[in-house]
Amino acid sequence: MLDRDGVLTEERAGFVKHPGELQMLPGAGEAVARLNAAGIKTALVSNQSVVGRGIISAEMLERIHEKLRSALAVHGAQLDLLLTCTDAPSAAGERRKPQPGMLREALAHFRVAPHEAVMIGDQLSDLRAAQAAQVRPILVRSGKGAEVLAKGLPQDILTVAVYDSVILAVEALLSGR
Repeated sequence: MLDRDGVLTEERAGFVKHPGELQMLPGAGEAVARLNAAGIKTALVSNQSVVGRGIISAEMLERIHEKLRSALAVHGAQLDLLLTCTDAPSAAGERRKPQPGMLREALAHFRVAPHEAVMIGDQLSDLRAAQAAQVRPILVRSGKGAEVLAKGLPQDILTVAVYDSVILAVEALLSGR
């Protein structure tokens, strides 16, 4: 499972509001392609409150994700499942990270046990969702990850593997590290 902003795409102040603002991070397309080639199912699990806040429509979010799919396809990569939670933070439900709803949905979709899955994210909410879903958390320093580490991880967060980027995290996963 992969977060979008800060993991696959550049974190953008003020949200990604149209396809032209979506920029892939270096190595992100290659990372997903390597997971695909290894036969590992991939799911995007991303909070997108930009819709719930009324900043963009659900249709615009779909156009943004079409650009994401196209950008991945350039690398021979694809997402097997794309899950988003559009809840505004003030109206957060069970699917909005740090709640585990989207992660559990992905596990059920792929019929995978939590101990067989990982969640790669760049924010504390990604780590908390992974912990709540009993999925192995991985933090990348891209996006907001370096800031999260600089503040220090809370003591209630279980052991977390940390990598500079999603491609380095995927290389470590595929090599069994």
